[in-house]
Amino acid sequence: MASALAPAGIGTAAAASLTAAASKSAPTAQAKARAAAQDFEAVFLNTMFSEMFTGVDGEGPFGGGAGAGVWRSFLTDEYAKSFSRAGGIGLADDVYRTLIAQQEATTQ
Repeated sequence: MASALAPAGIGTAAAASLTAAASKSAPTAQAKARAAAQDFEAVFLNTMFSEMFTGVDGEGPFGGGAGAGVWRSFLTDEYAKSFSRAGGIGLADDVYRTLIAQQEATTQ
């Protein structure tokens, strides 16, 4: 079973190191680090989705009109946020571990 700090998708060794590092940090620092990591992953995913949709033209949910690009950017942004909140591609977990490790290194 995964703890609140260690998502279910990571291995037991990674989960143990994440939990050990995070247990030394203040809860507010942990929450800020988790939010920053998820935001970073959402920005990365948004870039990926935007590139994926650049070649899509014509009919579809946006009809290909003048405002299609604006609405498509809103859609890719929401896709990215949704994917990140649902566990994403694992990038947020690595960023979170790095942020916690850096916080630990600066407090020692």
